[in-house]
Parts: sequence; structure tokens; C-alpha cells
Amino acid sequence: MYYQYKHQFQQALVEWFKKEKRDLPWRKTTDPYKIWVSEVMLQQTRVDTVIPYYERFLSEFPTIRHLADAPEEKLLKQWEGLGYYSRARNLQAGVREVVENYNSKVPDNRPEISKLKGVGPYTAGAVLSIAYNKAEHAVDGNVMRVLSRVLLIEEDIALPKTKKTFENAVMELIDPIHPSEFNQGLMELGAMICTPTSPKCLLCPVREFCTAFNEGNPEKLPIKTKKIKMKHIPYDVYVVRNTKGQFLIEKRPEKGLLANMWQFPMIEQKNDTDTTNETTLAEQYSLNLLSREKLTSFKHIFSHLTWHIESYFVSCEEQQIIPNNCQWFTVEEMAALPMPVPMQKVWQRYQIELSNL
Repeated sequence: MYYQYKHQFQQALVEWFKKEKRDLPWRKTTDPYKIWVSEVMLQQTRVDTVIPYYERFLSEFPTIRHLADAPEEKLLKQWEGLGYYSRARNLQAGVREVVENYNSKVPDNRPEISKLKGVGPYTAGAVLSIAYNKAEHAVDGNVMRVLSRVLLIEEDIALPKTKKTFENAVMELIDPIHPSEFNQGLMELGAMICTPTSPKCLLCPVREFCTAFNEGNPEKLPIKTKKIKMKHIPYDVYVVRNTKGQFLIEKRPEKGLLANMWQFPMIEQKNDTDTTNETTLAEQYSLNLLSREKLTSFKHIFSHLTWHIESYFVSCEEQQIIPNNCQWFTVEEMAALPMPVPMQKVWQRYQIELSNL
């Protein structure tokens, strides 16, 4: 497609989006806070997964001030299961900056909104175009896939510098009268029609402008180098219950993966030692173990690593001296703790198999 056809391209895309767009809860508002929440949740997460989280989150934190004032543990509990928890922390940090510096009003221009914690070029553009109807680029993976095919852009989208190429392309093409529908139309087209494999070209509203379609090779684009090799770590995870019926839970470090989340004691498996992990567990957590039962085995995949988990239930005598990052909790108290998905799986298996022990 050449840019002289951009008005026809704009019209075809916008009209298609208005007619065919999915009925999603964040499309029923132009509140910049709610749009911001939805865009953060949708990063790395499927739409169907996000919908119930989005609705529960806004029920708990209906305004920007509610989220700004919330304790982190309450925030993480609402985010529990969505993963990528740094998204939630950055969202709250950004919201607090809005309350402190902008009188609780999300900035309506790119220079200011881009200063907020966790707000990158895509999120800034999405909020500005959808909430404020500003003609700003919002380039995500869907948009790059669509435009790489329409414009035959053969640059590697895994390279950061390539993003600028697509941002410039959007600014050349964007409908200045309907920027919200235009940007959302590109995203929707990538999600529903111009998919990574088997694109539905015959249903595409802009196929007549698509260079890759006209050349018969849309699936060759976009060009993307392979991801880095996945790291694999084996862990033993222990549901530890004392004679009072309390469970030993530890808090993860303040920085890094799953920061400040709560978990059962977990010890990396080592093949080069004669010491069993039960011995390490007893020594590291000052426990007098009474029994052990196998629970379940599974793997949990993060973006950059995979945990291979073997989980066990162990009973122990009541102990008063435990590490500073650990506490004993009752079942009722545990319900309020934000725990990552792997720990929820272990707990669910414990409840099914061993709750009557």
C-alpha cells in the first residue's frame, strides 16, 4: 500500500472496527484510569483471561484514588493469578504519581504521561488515543504484524530500533478524526484476522491495500529472531503444617521475580550433594519434621524460565524460632495472602489429597 491511499485505508479500517469489534468491558468507557488498567492487564495476557480480573479489580479500586491508597498486599491479592506482578506495582506507582503531581487527572499529552512509572510508548499512546481521542501511535505486537504485512516492512521486530519504524508508519496512516477507532482497529485486526499463522485474508477489510496479500506471502511477515533459550530450574516445594494446624509461609524478596508474594518453603534440587532437601528444609527453617507425603509434580513456565516442581506435605512439631521472612498462618489467614499460581496449584492439591490428615 502506498500512503496516497491512506484515506481509503483509514475509512475501511475504522468502519470495520465499528461494525465488528468485540464487546469488551473496557470498550464501554473513555475513563483514562480504566483504559490504563485494561492496557496494563492485557500486556502478556489473553483477553478472555483479563476480563474477570479487570471487572473485579475495578470493583475493588473503582477510582484512581482507591488504587493509590491501597496497601500493596491488597493490590497483589487482586492481581493474584495474572502473573507479571511488576505490572501491578508499576501501575500503582504511576497512579500515585498522578494523584500527587496531577491532581488525580491522568495527563492528556505524551511528554507528561510518559514520565509515569511503568508507562511506555505503547501504553501512553493507547491511553491518549482511546481515552482522549488524540492522534498518537500505540504500537504493540498486533500492530507490527498488521503493518509489516500491509506495508511490507521487512525489519526484525525483535530489535528495539524497529519499533520506531512502526511508530512512524502509524503517525503517517492514523485517522486524525477517529484516532481511537483507528488504533483499536489495528489491534483488533491483528488479534482476530491478521493472525500470526493462517491469517484470514479473505475477511480482511484492508486486504486490497496489503502488499503481502497481493504478493501472496503474508505468513512470511513479520520477521522476528528467535527468543533466548529458556532456563530450567527444579524445585522441591513443601506444605509444612505444625501440630497446631498452622502452615509455614515465607515472603519472597522485595525485588525480582514474584517480589513480595507469599510462598511455601521451596528449595532448589541439587544433584551434586548427599544432603536431602528434607534435611536442608529442617535445618534452614529450624523444623523437627514428623512425616512426609508426596503431593504433585508439574512445571510452571515464566517468560524466561521454567520451574519444575515436586511438591510434598510435611508435618512438624510446633516451632517458635523460624526465619524472619516466615510466619505461621491458619487456613483462614492464608486466604488473604497473595500467592503466585504455582503455590496455588500446590495448595489445591494438598486440599484435595491431604486435608483430612
